[in-house]
Amino acid sequence: MTSDPMLGATVMITGGTGSFGSTMVGHLLRRGVHAVHVLSRDEAKQDDMRNRFSDSRLKFFLGDVRDPSSVANAVVGTDFVFHAAALKQVPSCEFFPDQAVKTNVVGSQNVIDAASSAGVRSVVFLSTDKAVYPVNAMGMSKALMEKTAQAFARNHPTSGTTVSVTRYGNVMYSRGSVIPLFVKQVLAGEPLTLTEPRMTRFLMSLEASVDLVEYAFTHAEPGDLFVRKAPACTVEVLATAVAQLLGVDDPDLRRIGTRHGEKLHETLLSREEMVKAEDRGAYFRVPLDARSMQYELYFDEGEPEVIEHEDYTSASTERMDVDQTKSLLLELPEIQALTGADR
Repeated sequence: MTSDPMLGATVMITGGTGSFGSTMVGHLLRRGVHAVHVLSRDEAKQDDMRNRFSDSRLKFFLGDVRDPSSVANAVVGTDFVFHAAALKQVPSCEFFPDQAVKTNVVGSQNVIDAASSAGVRSVVFLSTDKAVYPVNAMGMSKALMEKTAQAFARNHPTSGTTVSVTRYGNVMYSRGSVIPLFVKQVLAGEPLTLTEPRMTRFLMSLEASVDLVEYAFTHAEPGDLFVRKAPACTVEVLATAVAQLLGVDDPDLRRIGTRHGEKLHETLLSREEMVKAEDRGAYFRVPLDARSMQYELYFDEGEPEVIEHEDYTSASTERMDVDQTKSLLLELPEIQALTGADR
């Protein structure tokens, strides 16, 4: 049997004090890693995490991925890097796109450079469905982040550092999730505000997204893109499910209109990517397009299969009704605590 490559390893997490990063920290500590380096800008969250975990294997580094020296300092001695640091809020990136580029693109290049120099075995980038056919600055910067990761793999085929990308939909109860807002509104007896009831969104738990990252750590080839399959529902169904779990059977739903840069449906894989995608059960793997820069090939050779495929979207995936959405929500510790459910 092949030994577990994560056992006894040292892992660095950028943006490690965020909801996704902190979940990953707990998962890695339970997996039996040797140490976890947490790089983030927020000293208050670092102190909170230090007290919450109280584990000597945790080492905190105050810094920013925009600063190459702070990244280089945190990556020393690590085997794996999980790059989660990013500007993720769609509205704020719309108003400050230059800041999105500095963190999501330049910061990501800094992580790759530091990891490669330090001899890290594997770097996994955290991306989003908004990077596919992006219509907002956050998605555009994440798409460029993906290209940055894939360019390293393409331009350094003999590197000992494997760089790959994971792309996921909405992570329930993470920073930016609408679910905590719905919970707050229900508990306050307020109407639930929906941008557009027909809007569909993928739904994934933090634990499921962590599994996706670990899968990439242990299975990726240079430049791979991994997507975890996920169900979806409309925003109206999600709001109704949250309300019913909290005892409101017929919630007052108020439509407020779409925000800056929002789509009606989200896409996890484009049809061009679906042509190359390998179905691995719970996951799709899209290998790197490693064609050379001989531009005549793009004119002499096409990909006729593209038109035979469809995008993998929140409108075309498994669509959940209210009861199915309630069952998925009950997997969340936060919802379990609110409802008294014991899973």
